[in-house]
Amino acid sequence: MSTKRTTRSAGNASSSSTSPASDQTAAMTSATLRTSPLLPTPVERVALGLFPVLLVFGSLFAVLSPHTRAATYDVLSQSHQAADGTAPSYFARKSNMFNVYFVKRGWGWTTAALFAFVLTHPAAGASPAAKARAVARWAAITAWWVVVVQWCFGAPMIDRGFRWTGGKCDVAELGVVTGTADAKAALTAVACKASGGKWRGGHDISGHVFLLTLGSAMLMNEVLWPLARWAGWFGEERCVVMADGALKGANVEAETAPGAGRENKEVLGYGGKFALGVLGLNLWMLLMTAIYFHTWFEKFTGLVTANVAIYAVYYVPRFVPALRQIIGMPGI
Repeated sequence: MSTKRTTRSAGNASSSSTSPASDQTAAMTSATLRTSPLLPTPVERVALGLFPVLLVFGSLFAVLSPHTRAATYDVLSQSHQAADGTAPSYFARKSNMFNVYFVKRGWGWTTAALFAFVLTHPAAGASPAAKARAVARWAAITAWWVVVVQWCFGAPMIDRGFRWTGGKCDVAELGVVTGTADAKAALTAVACKASGGKWRGGHDISGHVFLLTLGSAMLMNEVLWPLARWAGWFGEERCVVMADGALKGANVEAETAPGAGRENKEVLGYGGKFALGVLGLNLWMLLMTAIYFHTWFEKFTGLVTANVAIYAVYYVPRFVPALRQIIGMPGI
């Protein structure tokens, strides 16, 4: 009887001593089953879902609002105008100060917000390598912004897409035929308008939706993920594929433990506050764009075009270890 009790006690002790490891393994198994490195985490789905929600809400508001419904949508200006030429709202005017001084210079504001956070906040990583990887991610996103709206071996993708779908610059093309205009004036929207032409006929991807979605999603990843992890707001959900094919939580590659700044009274800091201010204004102007500018399909293609780069920079590295070694992951 004594021998049986000793054996049972030893078995219980052994079981008790291994339970923490078992619990950790179970937690990791649960995490890997719950979160695929190919897809956004539950928290990320909520964040990314904010963009289509704002676009759908804004588009429905434009249909249901008496002021907007009473105004005529002008295809050329891609905005609403009343019969007397006035706009239904201050934000429906392209000359409003937020559009002129913020959205038109949007990538500059977004870049300034990102660098203010990365260079001043400990959540972004203290080592030079972590900061260099953040710069590499910004450079990749910026390259996509340049290709889509600035330059793609000539005309940017937005203008190329407009022409591929049947669009043209009426006055400029007539001038090219008669010899009174440069052929380059017919290739881009900016050159067309500068030459007095009308950019019409094709599908115009919403540059505003593209810019505001791209900048907002980048700040969400570069600022909110590091802050949440550093402050211990919630547990790490992201999983990564290791070089040997194993699936593990992203914490295995982290420089600091989660919750390292939990006791810090100033969680956001000046860099965090500035970045969140720019993010908030981005989202507000995205809503204004959804209400007053562009068609449903133009807004949809702007959203999709932005998400191509966001997925490539912030999700592909999770299951491509070689790429992760170069650009890393925010907060890790």
